Amino acid sequence: MAYYRSFDAPPPDPIILKQLTAQQNEMQQRVVLQKPDSNLTLIAGCDSSFIGEDSILSVFVLLTYPELEVVEKVWHHGPVELPYIPGFLAFREAPNLLKAYEKLQQKPDLIMVDGHGISHPRKLGIATHLGLHLNKPTMGVAKKVLVGKYTEPAVTKGSLSPLVYKDEVIANVLRTKDRVKPVFVSPGHLMDLASATEIAMTCALKHKLPEPTRLADHYAAVFKKDV
Repeated sequence: MAYYRSFDAPPPDPIILKQLTAQQNEMQQRVVLQKPDSNLTLIAGCDSSFIGEDSILSVFVLLTYPELEVVEKVWHHGPVELPYIPGFLAFREAPNLLKAYEKLQQKPDLIMVDGHGISHPRKLGIATHLGLHLNKPTMGVAKKVLVGKYTEPAVTKGSLSPLVYKDEVIANVLRTKDRVKPVFVSPGHLMDLASATEIAMTCALKHKLPEPTRLADHYAAVFKKDV
């Protein structure tokens, strides 16, 4: 997930802020957290990278599961239609991600997003946004925490601890590699925390990031050179 912003930008328009908050509240009511009801044979990883202040590059990498062999990789570059507003980054990323998704010849059973699912102030991170738009199981794997408190998990791979916000577990803090900073795994939509955590660990091979989001991040840097 990209976090580009201009620190000399004016404060957000209160009308836009009110509209986005209302939209998030409405979308939140439609989120379904459940164990996936279909077999997982294709998994996609996605990531976005902002280019300057007014454009964004989004990437999807499709892999077999559990073999994690790359089947497809696609990207889309387009304009950013919304200014940076903390807590509403998904509204900047989602339109371009959806256009990149349309380019996939085969569709995944699950999308792993470089970012948050329900581990968000209003339980509506980019992974949840995508799941609702596509009516597809999604999960988030984030590098940084947005909200909540946790105890640092043990230093060995596979160790985890709950991320708690307002007395609710919203993610697992998962160590995917020995003595490396953990990632924050959360369900997005049509997914539960236990399944998301298990899939993240299965996809964590030699690196901190699970392969789907690691490769999406890698190819975002590669494709950026073609823009």
